[in-house]
Amino acid sequence: MSGEQGERRRRTGEPRSRSQGRRDPASGRRGASGGERQQRGPQRTVQPARRVAYDVLRAVSESEAYANLILPPAIAEAGLNPQDAALATELAYGTLRRRGTYDAIISAAADRPADEIDPAVLDALRLATHQLLATRVASHAAVNESVNLVAMAQGRGASSFANAVLRRITRETPEEWEKRIEDSARSDDERLALRSAHPVWVIRALRRALAAEGRADELDDLLDADNASPEVTLVALPGLAEQGEPRRPYAPTAYGSPGGDPHRVIAASGGTVRVQDEGSQLVALALAEAAPIAEGERWLDLCAGPGGKTALLAAVAGPHHVTLEANEVVPTRARLVRNALRAVPGEIVVHEEDGRTFGASHNGMFNRILVDAPCTGLGALRRRPEARWRKSPADVAELVPLQVELLSSALDALTPGGIVAYATCSPHLAETTGVVQEVLRGRPDITELDARAVVARVAESPIDLADDGSGRVQLWPHRHGTDAMFLALLQRDTTDTLAASDKRSARADEGE
Repeated sequence: MSGEQGERRRRTGEPRSRSQGRRDPASGRRGASGGERQQRGPQRTVQPARRVAYDVLRAVSESEAYANLILPPAIAEAGLNPQDAALATELAYGTLRRRGTYDAIISAAADRPADEIDPAVLDALRLATHQLLATRVASHAAVNESVNLVAMAQGRGASSFANAVLRRITRETPEEWEKRIEDSARSDDERLALRSAHPVWVIRALRRALAAEGRADELDDLLDADNASPEVTLVALPGLAEQGEPRRPYAPTAYGSPGGDPHRVIAASGGTVRVQDEGSQLVALALAEAAPIAEGERWLDLCAGPGGKTALLAAVAGPHHVTLEANEVVPTRARLVRNALRAVPGEIVVHEEDGRTFGASHNGMFNRILVDAPCTGLGALRRRPEARWRKSPADVAELVPLQVELLSSALDALTPGGIVAYATCSPHLAETTGVVQEVLRGRPDITELDARAVVARVAESPIDLADDGSGRVQLWPHRHGTDAMFLALLQRDTTDTLAASDKRSARADEGE
């Protein structure tokens, strides 16, 4: 036996004679040789909802796929009825959300680190652990079908290993497992990370953001909200669709999905209704509400992909005879923007330029610009549960300079008196307040507006926005039922003010 084969056997419990087979790049499963099929014995069966959930977990692990993008078509392809579709969704999302906690439990039950277990086996163990500890699924069904998944993917030896691990997990209650893994924690933050299924660095970033508002005591509520399944929120493009029921409390365009498959409502509307978080709607509407709209204005969505906010801005702009343009540097995402805009009348130009240099090539041309900057996405962990395990502090360090460049470029593209809405779907202070402060330090021609007052005007009911004196807005899942969207509104001074600023700068230079 080679060293590699020995390591493989140690990790999965496979028998010495098992051949590897070929990996199917589409599903992440290994193809079976004739010898493997003989070893596996009778044909294994798995309930379709569990099969779909497992395939989603494999795609997320192997290909860094996004569960919210691949799960709906997987459900449709499998032909799941509404009940099984709901089960597949709960199993996939629930397992992804609590992956860190489940890995700690699996490591203890397997007596080896989770990262030493074959990924295909580990995903099946995670799926089963979620069913055993967080759902009402019968233990025997969770164990047997997950063992079958392992047998189908990796063979009989691996399934024996999986069966042994899961049997050990069933011997203790969820409360006993929680205590056991928390007792192994080396710090209070690590204990909270295991309990709440958030990486330690994310917990600390969220705590700092809440503390900046004087509300650090809300951390547990926020972590709980991140782990709750969000309700589906729809947007009715103003002037093109009617807001349905139940209405959301803040955005005048937002309402809850009436139940069932929201894509049927979307298809029936011709694209004038679509899924969009209420926080995202508020950000776009705030830019439109920041100042009276003058006929003939020119607006821009600088980082437009996939186009949801662009379409909402376009619907608002149309009756005012405003020209809207969009920019998206990634061609595939630019196509998504064009698709999103098909439901809105009129021609809308979609550029495919680098947003960091867009301002230099379009200097002083736009009255309003939305910068929904690429970010860590820590504000959307409810809807993208796998994101918490993919991101690291290194991502923040890489993104912040990009965010600074994009915001600076947008400010260059403003006309005098024009307004930029800087938004991120992250509450991380480095990506929000830090970026705004960094840009403002070098821009005496820019004034920050009171975004809190603007959002309060947009909102159809009173909205609890913390006041740190800056006028910036931070939305929260636990407080507002939205993604944790951040918003700052920045206005370029008028021509006269700019001229005076230039003269002051010139006198200062002469004095030096």
